[in-house]
Amino acid sequence: MAFQEKKLPANAPAVDKALNWVDARFPLTKLWNEQWGSYYAPKNFNFWYIFGSLAMFVLVIQIVTGIFLTMNYKPDAALAFFSVETTIMRDVPWGWLVRYMHSTGASAFFIIIYLHMTRALMYGSYRKPRELVWLFGFAIFLCLMGEAFFGYLLPWGQMSYWGAQVIVNLFGAIPFIGPDLSTWIRGDFVVSDATLNRFFAFHVIAIPLVLLGLVVAHLIALHEVGSLNPDGIEVKDKLGADGHPLDAIPSHPYYSVHDIFGVTVFLVIFSAVVFFAPEMGGYFLEYNNFIPADSMKTPLHIAPTWYFTPFYSILRATTSDFLWVLIAGIVGYVGLIFLKTRLPIILKAAIACIGLAAIAGMMPGALDAKFWGVVLFGSSVMILGALPWLDQSKVKSIRYRPDWHKYVYIVFGIAFVALGYLGVKPPSPIGGYVSEVCTFIYFSFFLLMPWWSAIGKFKPVPDRVTFHPH
Repeated sequence: MAFQEKKLPANAPAVDKALNWVDARFPLTKLWNEQWGSYYAPKNFNFWYIFGSLAMFVLVIQIVTGIFLTMNYKPDAALAFFSVETTIMRDVPWGWLVRYMHSTGASAFFIIIYLHMTRALMYGSYRKPRELVWLFGFAIFLCLMGEAFFGYLLPWGQMSYWGAQVIVNLFGAIPFIGPDLSTWIRGDFVVSDATLNRFFAFHVIAIPLVLLGLVVAHLIALHEVGSLNPDGIEVKDKLGADGHPLDAIPSHPYYSVHDIFGVTVFLVIFSAVVFFAPEMGGYFLEYNNFIPADSMKTPLHIAPTWYFTPFYSILRATTSDFLWVLIAGIVGYVGLIFLKTRLPIILKAAIACIGLAAIAGMMPGALDAKFWGVVLFGSSVMILGALPWLDQSKVKSIRYRPDWHKYVYIVFGIAFVALGYLGVKPPSPIGGYVSEVCTFIYFSFFLLMPWWSAIGKFKPVPDRVTFHPH
């Protein structure tokens, strides 16, 4: 096709001329219309749909503040702490603000992502045909966890140093390759300058590049299949005479205003935290992290940042006594698969063999509880990726599921929050028992979902989207 450039009137505004020149060489207007300007979204979005755009906004904050921080940060074990607490916080004009925006932004990012995932869980946004949207989002979540972990070491404070030491040492529990793997991750036999340098490289260059690519893929996949709504109805199934969905409206300007309002409210809260409580009582910035890293002095209580603590609690709850509970759970789950599924007998036999191998590994004298803690720690995160295939409900939205399903979600939410709270507290006998119960609830929610999500009396789903005051 021959190159063509639209002919505009001689008195056309300079902006239109410039845009026309760009559009003839790059599909700028086309991309804007496809991805937002003329993208039709369901007209019954509620406040739960603000968190997707907020996540994008916070990502921009983190990238911009991160760039300014790297201008004065020294990835050197002898200089890192000084470069943060003295150079950035005291010497560089407004450096304290940039640092607090970045540290507060990290926690804000995870709060928003957890709320974004909660919305997906409630309205079934991971169900067909949005499995790939969910998988891209899940990959983004994994990248954010890696980004937060690598960035956590960079201030080179006491909690940064010892938190990294504990987490990296977990890989040592893997049979055969564990010790070598831990040494390879650290780049040394202990957390040292080599560790700091490679963590800096991953935090600043490697993971952000992957993260940006996944965000673009997530948005393209979402706009290809269309956004879901609180009713779980596919609006693309009912089109008007103009070819647009009857129950959808253009994202711009309607949801542009919606998102701008959400960003404004967020900025008010975000600014209040940054200016008045950046440490948030030690949850956003631990007090031990204002002490230089000392390899000879271990803090009394080592715990990761709050957004990792639900999964850290699962790791800590896996004791030798709890392994007996896991063995009973495996036996019951394999039995349930044999009795209540129509899987091919070969697949059932394979599952039974895996179950027997796991039970053998949990017996006294076999693999220790630390290894199984690492397994459960990893599984508690990775199981989220299987959600589109675990949920067998007849409807997508929680609005039309049996009422008792809501209580299942509430119990799961309470267990998850309890795991997060217990993870920041020192170990205690009572806390250990509660963590074990919550761990059992956490995995039961997902592993039993193929059965509980499909039973009960479902409400009829309307043909068109509805509006609810809430």
